[in-house]
Amino acid sequence: MAVEGENDDKKQEQAAPSQEKAAPSVVSAKNLSLTFETNDGPVQALSEVNLEIGKGEFVSFIGPSGCGKTTFLRVIADLETATGGEIKVNGTTPREARRNRSYGYVFQAPALYPWRTIAKNVALPLEVMGFSQSEKRERIRRTLELVNLTGFENKYPWQLSGGMQQRVSIARALSFDADLLLMDEPFGALDEIVRDHLNSQLLELWAKTNKTIAFVTHSIPEAVYLSTKIVVMSPRPGRVTDVITSTLPKERPLEVRESPEFLEIAHRVREGLKAGHSYEE
Repeated sequence: MAVEGENDDKKQEQAAPSQEKAAPSVVSAKNLSLTFETNDGPVQALSEVNLEIGKGEFVSFIGPSGCGKTTFLRVIADLETATGGEIKVNGTTPREARRNRSYGYVFQAPALYPWRTIAKNVALPLEVMGFSQSEKRERIRRTLELVNLTGFENKYPWQLSGGMQQRVSIARALSFDADLLLMDEPFGALDEIVRDHLNSQLLELWAKTNKTIAFVTHSIPEAVYLSTKIVVMSPRPGRVTDVITSTLPKERPLEVRESPEFLEIAHRVREGLKAGHSYEE
């Protein structure tokens, strides 16, 4: 017969595996700060940012212009260097993560070379990384299929709409199969109809690839529609004022934006922005 102490030990053993199954952190920031030195004196862009982004999450950053959303992405990408605290990307420094090609970056503008075909624009990072011709062809084919641009390989950027050009930019960022995708307000310049379409396509892409996505936006509906987690930031110096975990299902038709649950999350985001004085600028 088992004694009471043995039963307690067995319960603890059974509970231990569930604790180990927590998603590992792809990005971990602790007391992160960044101050720029300018001719007019120091400018504090980020202050005491603490944040964890787990593997497979879709995390949106929202806040007023100049609050440090893009700066935080640039720190992750090793395009800016923190002046305080620490940040890890896949358990390494941002510099090591860049050298390991741990992320793809999608900028606000597509930044495509007009003299290169769509296929050759997507191939650019693959050329830099030294992939073979056969591997390049396969990766171009696969990523253009992911963004629904099969058949446009030999077109030039000026022959595509703005939305299609951004999809090429996303394909380029996906071409070398990094686990982390950094997206800096990629749909901000597009009209609402195109933006809605690309939001839906991005969710489908995320479901297919299981990438971890960090996404900057100024749009509350976009942040709520896309994200598993929404990070609300204050005006400069950028601080995290709220982190909202979405309760929406992973599969989200556009109509979900009319649901009470969606509106409740949007209300909390809006209140978080007000609490951070985002509307005072």
